[in-house]
Amino acid sequence: MLKLESKLLPHLGQGVLKYLFVRSPGWGGNSGSNSGILIGTLEDWDDRDVSAAEVMGQVRQLMAGIPNVRAIPVMRSTIGGRSEAPIQYVLGGGSFDQLVEWADIIAEKARENPGLRDVDIDFNQNQPQLEITIDRDRAQELGVSAEEIGATLETMLGGVTDTTFMERGEEYDVFLRAKEEAFTSALDLASLYVRSHTTGALIRLDNLVTVEEVGKAAMLKHYNRNRAITISASLEGNYAIGEALAFLDQQVVDLLPPEAIVNYKGESLDYRSNQSAIFFVFAMAMLVVYLVLAAQFESFVHPLIVMLTVPLGISGALFGLYISGETLNIFSQLAMIMLIGLSAKNGILIVEFINQLRDQGMAFNEAVVEASALRLRPILMTALTTVVGAIPLLLATGAGSEFRFSIGVVVFAGVTVSSLLTLFVVPSMYALMARRTSSPDHVTKKLEALLSS
Repeated sequence: MLKLESKLLPHLGQGVLKYLFVRSPGWGGNSGSNSGILIGTLEDWDDRDVSAAEVMGQVRQLMAGIPNVRAIPVMRSTIGGRSEAPIQYVLGGGSFDQLVEWADIIAEKARENPGLRDVDIDFNQNQPQLEITIDRDRAQELGVSAEEIGATLETMLGGVTDTTFMERGEEYDVFLRAKEEAFTSALDLASLYVRSHTTGALIRLDNLVTVEEVGKAAMLKHYNRNRAITISASLEGNYAIGEALAFLDQQVVDLLPPEAIVNYKGESLDYRSNQSAIFFVFAMAMLVVYLVLAAQFESFVHPLIVMLTVPLGISGALFGLYISGETLNIFSQLAMIMLIGLSAKNGILIVEFINQLRDQGMAFNEAVVEASALRLRPILMTALTTVVGAIPLLLATGAGSEFRFSIGVVVFAGVTVSSLLTLFVVPSMYALMARRTSSPDHVTKKLEALLSS
């Protein structure tokens, strides 16, 4: 961590890094004595010439030259505030040996994908541990049980609470443990003795056990009650999180056995959960708008004609996202929900005015043509104000401009296409579908005519 800090300190106060915080060991589920975390705060957007993504690239280059260190720069998520990679792909099922093999296969494929970088696995067998094997035959010959050997190791190395004592009315635990400095290597076990229950002699522990230093995982993790290993990765450029998860899912289908279980965490889980939720919200918004219009027009046909403008706006928004190279992210999805109202208002103007002309006694075909001509200017004016209002979102710079740009593209393209096509689609569909319908005031006027006669 000191080497990492020394490489970043020269950049502190040079127009990029504002503050630097170093902690070792790190915190969280992956922390250990051989881990650490370094948090850097960037200067304000207006005070620096590089973006956060460019800073991350520079940090990768600085850390690449440090041997035996794996450092992964992660940008804090704008949604949820998580400080972890956006791709959190969880493999479960089977034993940990199988999971390691599966994770290595998927991680290798992920590293070959140019859209993914900083691919890592949270199961690293690099925690030094001492593995003690008891020679049971020799221990039995010398009259020492495995239980006595285990109790001796637990007491001297781990510590146990043996008894308590009273002092001035207070009870205190007596904790037995050897001094830590007495055991710094496997050879120090020679200083431990166990007593034979047959001869009563003290026997050195290294005569009964063999000690091997091995590397093991710091912890064996579970997710949804299954053994699990998480593959994490960052996204490169405009590579979308949906594309990354679809790629990993396909690799699991092609390369892993059927018993492999796939789950998601963090931002990946949010994406998978929100995909179904956003479609539900969109459908509910369409239903609510339709029901409100049905109550206003007192008809189920007229609102349906108005709602035909929504697919026009959505198609325009998708085309705008495709042309601009943007993705269908949470911000563009929210903008599409907003587009329901922006698209429907033009259809309301035409349908409402057709009904008014029909109430005045104008023939059906003449009312459709006349309303379309008279509503042309209001529709173009309202569409123009909405489109011009979206231009600042398209030209925005500074922090968060990428998110505002997505909203601006959806509004600009969706309203433009919807407004232009509405002038042709709504009158045409009204002529086809609403010929046998009447306006909300038709019954009122009929009753008034009967009463007056």
